[in-house]
Amino acid sequence: MTANSSPSAALKSPAFRIGLATSRSHQHGPDSALAQLLNGSRSNIEQHLKPQLIVVGRTLDAMQQLGLLDQYPHIERFPYGRQGGLMKLVSRVVDADPARTLDAVIYIMDPVDPSSTFPEAVALKRQCVIHGKPFLSTLAGAREWLELEAVATGATPNAALDPTFDLGNEGIALIAHDAMKERMLDIAERHFALLDQFAFRCATGTTGSLLNKLAQKIKGEEAGRNWVRPFLSGPLGGDAQIAELILDRQQCRRVLFLEDPHVARQHEADIQLLERAARTVTDYALCISDAQCGERWLTLLQQRAALATS
Repeated sequence: MTANSSPSAALKSPAFRIGLATSRSHQHGPDSALAQLLNGSRSNIEQHLKPQLIVVGRTLDAMQQLGLLDQYPHIERFPYGRQGGLMKLVSRVVDADPARTLDAVIYIMDPVDPSSTFPEAVALKRQCVIHGKPFLSTLAGAREWLELEAVATGATPNAALDPTFDLGNEGIALIAHDAMKERMLDIAERHFALLDQFAFRCATGTTGSLLNKLAQKIKGEEAGRNWVRPFLSGPLGGDAQIAELILDRQQCRRVLFLEDPHVARQHEADIQLLERAARTVTDYALCISDAQCGERWLTLLQQRAALATS
């Protein structure tokens, strides 16, 4: 344990290690994204998940000023961003030591904050994708992840979130880079019953066509023909079309975007645009960016959705 958490040395070791940071604009005041997340998820954090929180300096300063998790023992301070705090989070994501490695990163980002495009911020997300660890860059994404993981441990669902788990009124975007399209089809087939509950499904270009063929195989040629609404391919603007749905807070709250982090991407700007859209409506939208996390997310989403409608 660190000096910050030495009084808790006799407590059970945390099951999760979570890196935590927020952009400056999300730190200030009782209605900030940071306050909404930690106040709204307090019981999940303190009573159920009990994670070790590795918090970058300015974010921890804000937590202390606002009295957030003020009695929580499992907190470790990292340096300020300008002193390498985010860079150290990247190192902890890839660390093989189970006593040091991070299991997830919550970095609630303001898309107009220049620091969101700093190399360490980009690398933090990329390494999370490579190593199959959740990278949660919106309030909605972090809140949902904490809720799903807590419910998986037996926590009582937060009834205030039930409307977001009524999938019959929700939408989802399914996007995959070329090298990940087969993996997307495998995931969609395994979780077809869940995905079929959504009121609306969309995808870019080829991924949408492949998913509709899968749906025709499962549901029949006619019933599966328009299972997914296909937009343009990503390089031709499909990401931007889905981004508009997100920004309008219509139909598409969740995005499963299977990225291939190992290849140069000619339409990188379009990919960043879609993520930027989700971060612009941080309390509404979320984006899952890798297959391993997507599999677990869909599994737990099925459990939580069933509880919301029971």
